[in-house]
Amino acid sequence: MTERELPDLVLPGDYLGAAEEFLPGRGTYEYGGRIYASLLGRPSIDARDRTIRVRPRNSVPELEEGELVYARVDELKTAMAICTVLSTAASRRGVPGAPEATVHISKAKEGYTESLDGEFAVGDIVLAKVLQARPSVKLSTAAATLGVVTARCQVCHALLQLAGHEPTCPRCGHRERRKLAKGAPSFPPGAHGGPSR
Repeated sequence: MTERELPDLVLPGDYLGAAEEFLPGRGTYEYGGRIYASLLGRPSIDARDRTIRVRPRNSVPELEEGELVYARVDELKTAMAICTVLSTAASRRGVPGAPEATVHISKAKEGYTESLDGEFAVGDIVLAKVLQARPSVKLSTAAATLGVVTARCQVCHALLQLAGHEPTCPRCGHRERRKLAKGAPSFPPGAHGGPSR
């Protein structure tokens, strides 16, 4: 059985393949030398280790390397920003346990970064890429499309308008520096009366 021969959706108990051809992975079980689906979802084969898996249709989001996530900046240290992962960008569903993550200063933007104070502020929402999911979560906002998507003025706490190079407060006129995600919508989309771009 190849990836193309697998159905798009399987039910618990559906036959997926022979145990002599595949290893049972997450979402499957082996019985009598045959591998079956243990849940409703999409089957796939990992060609590297010949493991057959079923990804749940309504799965609880799990962080994976390379995935995009929304995270809130909770603390800025000399060499890293400590964040809480809020959701995956694809599903916008909350990640269980709201895991803590870090953005190292070298992964904040392309090129040299002298200080994180000019890239983020506490309370900012960033769109970031997961560099490492286990045992600790490490993020990057280096790409042009990654960075701050929602921010508040450090003077009056109004939502900043993120258009242009310098985010500007519509209430008090204060200008701030941030590493902005180019072309990304605010988080959540339409929040606070509409996109902040």
